[in-house]
Amino acid sequence: MFTGIIEQTGTLVSLTSRGGVRRITVEAPGIAGRLREGDSLGVSGVCLTALDINPTLFHADLAQETLDRTSLGSLAAGAKVNLELPTAAGSPLGGHVVQGHVDGCGVMTALDPVIPEASPQFNRETTDWTLKVRVPENVRQWMVHKGSVAIEGISLTIADFDGETVTIAILPLTYWRTNLHTLKPGAPVNVEADVLVKLAHAQMLARKTPERVLTAEWLVANGY
Repeated sequence: MFTGIIEQTGTLVSLTSRGGVRRITVEAPGIAGRLREGDSLGVSGVCLTALDINPTLFHADLAQETLDRTSLGSLAAGAKVNLELPTAAGSPLGGHVVQGHVDGCGVMTALDPVIPEASPQFNRETTDWTLKVRVPENVRQWMVHKGSVAIEGISLTIADFDGETVTIAILPLTYWRTNLHTLKPGAPVNVEADVLVKLAHAQMLARKTPERVLTAEWLVANGY
């Protein structure tokens, strides 16, 4: 399990085929040296198993489901990926429960500074940003205003949702510590809905409740 608090970024070195299996190689000084063969880690929101580790690199094989559902198979060498090690039992839950089971690829439609770049007050290092992501149709039912969502493995809060696109406020620390500052509009991004919202939605449907849209009020009333 992860919490969506990114520890560092890594650099994709290569994406190769080995006997029909796709394998990624990631340069990750600082994290690679702490891994053991078979350890799990989050790579841009995808839970993978570390293989063939050395102090600066690790490899991971990508199942067909991973290739079909995430953006990893489309990345080019040099791409930045977000890295997070699993959360140890008893550790503070800094973000929200992130499984590393990506629900689908969304599209980043905008990442704009809150202060316009033409403004004299604009400072790229310290400004907040507004992220907009068009989420896949199969994920939209789980988007809740002020709820959590993992984008590229980052635990984020939904500020607005128009039925298709989520709007999210991005702090300077998040912008610079993760791969967000390297992405351009149109980039595919991995989206994982909050597992607690998915559970609540399943329970709601099982009860045949006439209410079909999750709201913050419904979640609170039902103990979430």
